[in-house]
Amino acid sequence: MTVDGSHTHSPISRSHPVMKTEQQLLDLFAGLDEDARSSLLAFAEFLSTRRSAPPVAAARPPVAVPEPEKIERPADESIVAALKRLAKTYPMLDKSEMLGATSDLVATHVMQGTEPVQVIDPSTTASC
Repeated sequence: MTVDGSHTHSPISRSHPVMKTEQQLLDLFAGLDEDARSSLLAFAEFLSTRRSAPPVAAARPPVAVPEPEKIERPADESIVAALKRLAKTYPMLDKSEMLGATSDLVATHVMQGTEPVQVIDPSTTASC
């Protein structure tokens, strides 16, 4: 945007007129300092590579997902034993992705003194 309030067009040569959203982006870009412009350009480059990258699911061949194995819970099961049992029950789940949730369960038990059954039962029903 110029001092008089009119819009200027990008110095980039275009074969089509500048669309409203493109002009908005250009106006916002013009109002940024050099660091912010660099950040915006880096983010735009990231978005353009993400769009052009092949989908991850398409790169992997389909995998048969095994049925969960029903393992009964012992009456006096510890939190750690429950987590091991659930990992055996659901081997198809990625353990690295479950690490945050499982550490929260252990922390709830240790830090808040929650009974094991109060921690184990909700996690068992949530995973079904």
